[in-house]
Amino acid sequence: MSEPRLKAKLWIHAAIRRCSVLAIPAFVVAKGDEDAGAVLVKLNRGAAGCEVFTQVRDGAGEAAWLRATGPDPVPEDKADSYIRRSRDVDSDLWVLEVEDREGRVPFLERILAG
Repeated sequence: MSEPRLKAKLWIHAAIRRCSVLAIPAFVVAKGDEDAGAVLVKLNRGAAGCEVFTQVRDGAGEAAWLRATGPDPVPEDKADSYIRRSRDVDSDLWVLEVEDREGRVPFLERILAG
């Protein structure tokens, strides 16, 4: 049996709220389908580069996140290029950008090792 899922728009609003409580800037870069759109999260660490996280399921079917751009931060233009290609394939995709030099993203509880 699959776990209940929040509508994408509600999940996005909750993620932004969790960031705002910690004074971490977060904003929607691209809107997707309000009900069932998938989400990409771009973590912008300033001069240290960016990471892009994508929603995945682990071997047991549990929700998790994966560093879509690899284990190390990449330049912002490479992160943006990945996001652009992903949105070309899936126009229902949401993109949430979080800006934190320390790399904090309070709503990404489970990040799988690449």
